Amino acid sequence: MKILFVVPYPTGKAASQRFRFEQYYNLLKEKGIDYEIKPFLSNEIWDILYLPGKFHKKAAGIIGGICKRFLLLFKLKSFDYIFIHREATPIGPAFFEYFASRWLKKKIVYDFDDAIWIPNYSEANSFFSFLKGYSNVKRICKLAWKVSCGNDYLCEYAKQYNKSVVYNPTTIDTLNLHNKQKDQADKPFVIGWTGSHSTVRYINEILPVLKELESNFKFEFRVISDLPPDMELESLRFVKWKKETEIEDLLSFNVGVMPLLDDKWAKGKCGFKALQYMSLGIPALVSPVGVNTKVVDNKVNGFICQSPEDWKSALEELMSNQTLLEEVSKNTRIKIENFYSVQSNSQNFLALFEQ
Repeated sequence: MKILFVVPYPTGKAASQRFRFEQYYNLLKEKGIDYEIKPFLSNEIWDILYLPGKFHKKAAGIIGGICKRFLLLFKLKSFDYIFIHREATPIGPAFFEYFASRWLKKKIVYDFDDAIWIPNYSEANSFFSFLKGYSNVKRICKLAWKVSCGNDYLCEYAKQYNKSVVYNPTTIDTLNLHNKQKDQADKPFVIGWTGSHSTVRYINEILPVLKELESNFKFEFRVISDLPPDMELESLRFVKWKKETEIEDLLSFNVGVMPLLDDKWAKGKCGFKALQYMSLGIPALVSPVGVNTKVVDNKVNGFICQSPEDWKSALEELMSNQTLLEEVSKNTRIKIENFYSVQSNSQNFLALFEQ
């Protein structure tokens, strides 16, 4: 068996790729399955993708990517399966998927972990937004042999267009990467958030609560991201995300937060922040949106916070009650190992390439 991974980004760069399928590459090798990886963007373009300006370089990178996709069509004969994450090309029609499926009769496994049919783009790349083929998602679902989705909301969307839809959760490698546990005796107390600049706006949902807590508690609100957030908060500390220090930086958190708006885009989120926190023994405080209520068991391994009062109460309890903090922390990793680890999901992932 030979699989072609047609992906947007270079290997090891984007969280969606790293935690949905890249960490299964070794498993494929162990099973004697050959594979190749063909990213749309080069490392050079990835490095400037979310920076403002640099229009000509970005445009050249996108045109180059489209040309590579066209040429790749002539090399598909040797592959048994084509795994496409999000889309083969980020703009224009889904020509690659159409020709691969209809003309070359290839079995496409189509994977996505966001509500990518809903317009959503960074300000740095707003110029290209009108070229985005948001309607391509349903077309690719129709063309696919199987569709792999990261939560039930995404599965329900895909089932409108394809009968072979598989719930394939985003997972954590608890043996080789997230394999340490938080020492809750660490001080000062750190409330943490991690994510890209495109999702940092969700912190605004709990900003008034954090400001209120600053008057009664001594803590640090630590944000790990690619760009510093613009917010007025005395407790704020920014840490630039680095793959090399990702785990150690996360282990500085005593609790991790994942606030979300209850909108269609957020419903497509696959709880990645919560999964990371909990895999390291860090209680997750989450909004009841998307898969969050499946990942977090309220007051067992984290807290589900619907209102500002819920957020305030949960944070106050955890900051003032060390025993509670330690008890909740002990339960976090168990949930991940049983339901959201690479090891627990391995057979489900391999089954994507079975009849």
